[in-house]
Amino acid sequence: MKKNIIKQSITVSAFLLAASTQIAAQTAGNLSDLLNLVETDRVAESAEYTQRVQEFEQNAARQEQILETTKERFLEQETLQGELSDQFEANEIIIRDKRDVLRDRRGDLNELFGTLQGVAGDFLSNFENSIISAQYPGRSEFIEEFIETAGSTINQLEITEIERFWFYMQQEMTESARVVKYNGDVALPTGDTINRSITRIGLYNAISEGEYLNYTGAIGHQQVLPKQPDAGLLSAASNLESASSGFVKVGIDPTGGVGGQVMANLVNFPSVEEQVRNNSGPIGFIIIGVGIVGILIGFLRLLILSLVSVKVRSQLKSDKPSKGNPLGRVLMVAESNPTADTETLELKLGEAILQETPALESMLTLIKMIATIAPLGGLLGTVTGMIQVFQQITVYGAGDPTIMAGGISSALMTTVLGIVVAIPTIFMHTVVKSRADTIIHILEEQATGMIAQKAERQAAS
Repeated sequence: MKKNIIKQSITVSAFLLAASTQIAAQTAGNLSDLLNLVETDRVAESAEYTQRVQEFEQNAARQEQILETTKERFLEQETLQGELSDQFEANEIIIRDKRDVLRDRRGDLNELFGTLQGVAGDFLSNFENSIISAQYPGRSEFIEEFIETAGSTINQLEITEIERFWFYMQQEMTESARVVKYNGDVALPTGDTINRSITRIGLYNAISEGEYLNYTGAIGHQQVLPKQPDAGLLSAASNLESASSGFVKVGIDPTGGVGGQVMANLVNFPSVEEQVRNNSGPIGFIIIGVGIVGILIGFLRLLILSLVSVKVRSQLKSDKPSKGNPLGRVLMVAESNPTADTETLELKLGEAILQETPALESMLTLIKMIATIAPLGGLLGTVTGMIQVFQQITVYGAGDPTIMAGGISSALMTTVLGIVVAIPTIFMHTVVKSRADTIIHILEEQATGMIAQKAERQAAS
């Protein structure tokens, strides 16, 4: 590096000498003056060069001194590192020996701490998921530190920590049999969190403003169940919140310590509406539409026949036939043919009854057809759903039943819808047909009676 610096200095000096010579040549008036100027510049540059060489040599000497100092420090650090390594190994041996001494001095305490660690581990899961932890937070964190300290080979549990752990266990048992009210944070289905009055029923359920709550240890506060039980249970819950003493009938779910597992799982069970909307498919909606049409037609025909039946029964009590009812129109046929013989009158009355029958039996065939088509549509949906299931099995295999659940659910739902539609439709068809048959029977009975009277009068004459 030193040689390179000297070469660079010589190059710079030569460049400066050439430049000075050129300038002198431009300013000198004759050759003698030029020689004098060159000589003067040479002497000046020689002195400057000598000065620069001296400065460079001084800098090089300082750099060499710094290098030597750095090497000495490096050697010192290597020596120190070796000493520290030896000291670390010695400390490790001392710590190991101290741990052995501590373990020996602890004696039976090691077994005690091990037992406490196991018990605390069992209670930790209970505290994390206990609905009581929503009222008394911070217990899980203490238990985690307690377990860590109990399993440590250096740290030792204090008597106050053991007493606190015992207090938490006693608190869990005591609070599990109490119905208490307190204020706490409640997460709403909208995502907002507000402070509410909470009524806790032991370690089973919590209620706030007539709504059942659910507790999740990871969140740390109560949540309103997105899907609540029926109105009767909610009313009983409201009565419990408003009660100040005595006994109140209320529904609880004792299947878990987080507010009831069954009640919390209500969210996962879709309602009938959701099942129909999500699993029935196009065929299911067609079945529902056809069923609604059939039932509406049945109710309409039942209403019309009921009105006709009232008019017919009124006509039975009247001696004057009326055109406003089927029986009156049949009687008017008999009155308009007073001279007809028995056979002719029978034919004319039969014709009149046949004319009234289509109006009375109107839409019955359509209702019966709907009752027949509905289960067939359900069967079609079942076959379609099973085809989907088999296609999924072909693609994904049969290892995961959740993949096939959609097709199976759709198949079963359409079958249910077909049966549900068919049952009331068949019932409606039966009721309407019975009402129509009753009216037709009255018409035939009255016609037969008039023919019999006609025959008796002819026989008497």
